Amino acid sequence: MRRAATTTTAYGTTGPGARSRRTALLRWSPLAPATLLLLLFLAGPIGYCVYIAFTDMQLTGQESASSVGLDNFRHAFGDPAFLNAVVLTLVFTLISSILGQNTLGLALAALMQRASRAVRTLTGAVVITAWVLPEIVAGFLLYTFFERRGTLNAILDWLHLPSQNWLFTLPILAVSFANVWRGTAFSMLIYSAALSGIPQEVTESAEVDGANGRQRLWHVTLPMIRRSIGTNLMLNTLQTLSVFGLIWAMTRGGPGSRSQTLPVFMYDQAFLKSLIGYGTAVALLLLVVGALFSVVYLRLLREEV
Repeated sequence: MRRAATTTTAYGTTGPGARSRRTALLRWSPLAPATLLLLLFLAGPIGYCVYIAFTDMQLTGQESASSVGLDNFRHAFGDPAFLNAVVLTLVFTLISSILGQNTLGLALAALMQRASRAVRTLTGAVVITAWVLPEIVAGFLLYTFFERRGTLNAILDWLHLPSQNWLFTLPILAVSFANVWRGTAFSMLIYSAALSGIPQEVTESAEVDGANGRQRLWHVTLPMIRRSIGTNLMLNTLQTLSVFGLIWAMTRGGPGSRSQTLPVFMYDQAFLKSLIGYGTAVALLLLVVGALFSVVYLRLLREEV
């Protein structure tokens, strides 16, 4: 076999290997600034947070922080307030994301496919307006809706139905429904695109074969948009796990700690009680919870339809 010629010049060795390395370098050089910025502003702060989580750092009353090993994590798993926050976070995610936004978004997308153009435009505008509102603004709007003298109780009084202080009696349900109202548009848009991609002939064939609406939904529509469902669930779940402004504006985690999810608990420990080390450890545990959800969804997405 004939070997490719390699030439040594004043500028270095030339040949297929050297040329390929130069080509790869030139190809990746435009990404260098972006990579540097990611390392500086993303990986750097994350690494520093990991370091803080293993210290007793406080905002006030401390000259220097010292390493405490795994004490922050041991304290978290032995703290009833932390365990309560974990349970409420799972309840909030289940109600507002997995059941609420996902189901309502799919229902709206399916109904809008059959609705007139005017109805689709009006419904889309209303739902998307709630989505584009800043989280803190949406929180104040929903606070006025669920508050004791708010809109919901005014409607119930007009209908001669019993009213109550929803933010006191059912705070976690109130903030869950608020998150459903705000975030359903994202699911609706994903499912609208997915349903539009289903060939009309497939649905018509199932209808000719005698499948009713429920059977077509369960055996035709859902299997064909399964990957969209998995993607939507993963993105919605990760977003819901990090919701803070909505809950803080409505209840501040109260009354007591009955709506204190992990982001609110983390903020309370880190900034209100000045326990930066402990609060950062809670943040890392929240990151682990999100990673576990991601692994489950990615395994579902990896399977072929």
